[in-house]
Amino acid sequence: MIETGKKIDTKFSLNIIQNGEEKVVEFSELLSRPTVVSVYMRNNTGGCDKQNTSLSEHQEWFDEMGYNLIAVSKDTCGSHKNYAEKMGINYVLASDPDYLFSKATDSVVEKKMYGKTFDAPSRSAFVIDTDGTVLGIVEKIDTKAHAEELKTMISALG
Repeated sequence: MIETGKKIDTKFSLNIIQNGEEKVVEFSELLSRPTVVSVYMRNNTGGCDKQNTSLSEHQEWFDEMGYNLIAVSKDTCGSHKNYAEKMGINYVLASDPDYLFSKATDSVVEKKMYGKTFDAPSRSAFVIDTDGTVLGIVEKIDTKAHAEELKTMISALG
């Protein structure tokens, strides 16, 4: 996994849902101010729903503190649009089926499920500055208290 203080390569494109609209953007365009990027596995699954509920309940705090909020999964933008409506999400949902963000942060890990081994993004979160510098990392997300752990980290950043 990338270390705090290192820069990620921000020159890759993602399909996103923002304010109910689908568009393709270069990741660097999403860094208009310091940004929290939360990686989750799939829409409409228990842990991921808890993770996003935590963020959506506190999305106003992140905005007031001057942070963009992005949640990334491999789901399609069509799925994201429905998910945002269902969950009351007003932040950016990014579709990343090729794990471009996780490759940029060196956070693709080996996972095992039903006796099979595969590579997938780790459930982690990153605070990234406008120039791509990683300011903070949550390597193992507490799905129920995700916003609180991020708020603590951001407050410590000063």
